[in-house]
Amino acid sequence: MLEGSIWDKILKFAIPLACTSIMQQLFNATDVAVVGQFVGKEALAAVGANAIVINLMLNLVIGLSIGANVVCAMRIGSKDYLRIKKTIHTSIVLAVTSGIVLAIFGVYFAPDILRMVDTPEDIMDQAVLYLRILMGGVPIMLVYNFGASLLRAKGDTKRPLYAMLCAGTINVLLNLFFVTQLGWAVEGVAIATVLASCASASLMIYWLHNEKGPMQLRFDKLWVDKAILIHICKVGLPTGFQGMVFSFSNVIIQVALNNLGAEVVAATAVALNFEFAGFFILQAFSQAATTFVGQNYGAKNIARCRRVIKVTLGISTLITGSVSIAFAVFAYPLSEIFTADPAVLEYAAIRIRYILTFEVINIFIETLSGAMRGVGYSLVPAIACMLGVCVFRIFYVYTVFAEYPTFEVLMAVYPISWSVTVFVIVGLYIHVFNKVEKKLWKKRMA
Repeated sequence: MLEGSIWDKILKFAIPLACTSIMQQLFNATDVAVVGQFVGKEALAAVGANAIVINLMLNLVIGLSIGANVVCAMRIGSKDYLRIKKTIHTSIVLAVTSGIVLAIFGVYFAPDILRMVDTPEDIMDQAVLYLRILMGGVPIMLVYNFGASLLRAKGDTKRPLYAMLCAGTINVLLNLFFVTQLGWAVEGVAIATVLASCASASLMIYWLHNEKGPMQLRFDKLWVDKAILIHICKVGLPTGFQGMVFSFSNVIIQVALNNLGAEVVAATAVALNFEFAGFFILQAFSQAATTFVGQNYGAKNIARCRRVIKVTLGISTLITGSVSIAFAVFAYPLSEIFTADPAVLEYAAIRIRYILTFEVINIFIETLSGAMRGVGYSLVPAIACMLGVCVFRIFYVYTVFAEYPTFEVLMAVYPISWSVTVFVIVGLYIHVFNKVEKKLWKKRMA
C-alpha cells in the first residue's frame, strides 16, 4: 500500500471485499428467497421488516470495527508493532463484549422495537421470532466483522472472502433443509444464518491465532488497552453513529412503507438485495480509500493519500456505476428471483430504478468520507451525512410525503438527499486534507 502503482492494488483489495459484503448480504437474500418461494408473502414480509431494524442496531458496533481497521492500518504504516498487538487483542475483546450487550438488548426488546416501526400485526409474531434468533447470534457475527477488519488493515481481503464463501454455502444448504425438509418457516432461515456465522467467525479466529508477527492473536493476551480503545472509539463511534442515524432515517421510511401495505413491505425486502449489492461495491472502494489512506498517513505520505483518493473515485465510478445501472435496467426480471407476486414485482422494480439509477452520487459521499476517516477525521463527515442525508430524509417524510403519500414520492427522497449532501462532503474533504497537509508540513519543518 505504501509504494508502487495504486489502481491494481485498489482492485485487489476492493473486489474481494465487495464480494465478501455481497456474500454476507446473501445470508439475508437467501432467507428472503427461500421464505418467498416456499412459505409465502407474510413470511417474506416478516423477514423484510427486520432488515432495516437489524442494520440500525448493528451499525454502531460495525462502526467500531472500522475504527479498529483505521487504528491498525495507521500502526502498520508507522511500523509500531507493539500497538499493532494491542489493537488486535483490544478489538476482539470489544467485539465479544459489545456483541453480548447488543444481543441481550435485541432479544429482550424485539417486540417493542418492531412495534415502534409499525410492523403489521399479521406478520408480528414471525417478525419477532426472526429478530430474536438473529440478535442472539450477534456476538458471533461481530467476531467475524472485527477479525475481517483487522486482516483488511494489512491488505488481506481474500481470507475474509473465503470465510464468507464457506458460511454462505452452509447458509444456503441449511435454509433449504430447515424449510423444505423440516417444514420450518422464519425460524429455519434465522437459525441457518446464525449457524453459518459460527463457521465464518471460527475461521477468522483460527487465522488470527495462526498469524505470524505482531498481528497474531493470543488468547492469554486478550485484554483492553485503554489508549487503543479510546483511539478506536474516536474513529469508530462517529462512523457508527452515522450508520445508526442513516438506519434511523431508513426506519422512518420503513414506517411509511409499512403503512402502504404488505405488498410494499415485501417489495422492499426484494429490492434491498440489489440496493445492498450496489452499495457494497461502492463501500468496498470506500474501505479501500480508508485503509490505503490510513497506512500512507501513518507513513506521513500525504501526496500518495491524494493519489489513492483520485484513483479510487475513478475506479468506483466505473464499476459501481455500471453494476447499478444494470440492476436498474433489469429490475423486473431480477426481482422474479425472489417472488412471483405481480404487485410485489411492480413495486420492487420501481424502488430499484429510483435508487440505483442515482447510486453514482453516493460514490463521492462514501469515498471522500472514507478518506477523511483514514486520516482520523471521522466526526466531520459523520455530521455532514447525518444532516444532509438523515435529517433531510426525516423532514421529507413528514412534509412532502405526508402531503403526497405515494410510493414514488417516497422513493424520490434517496436521490434528492444524496444530491444535497455531496456538495457539502466535497467541500469538507478539501478543507480536511489541506489542514492535514499543513499539519504534516509543520512537523517536518520543526
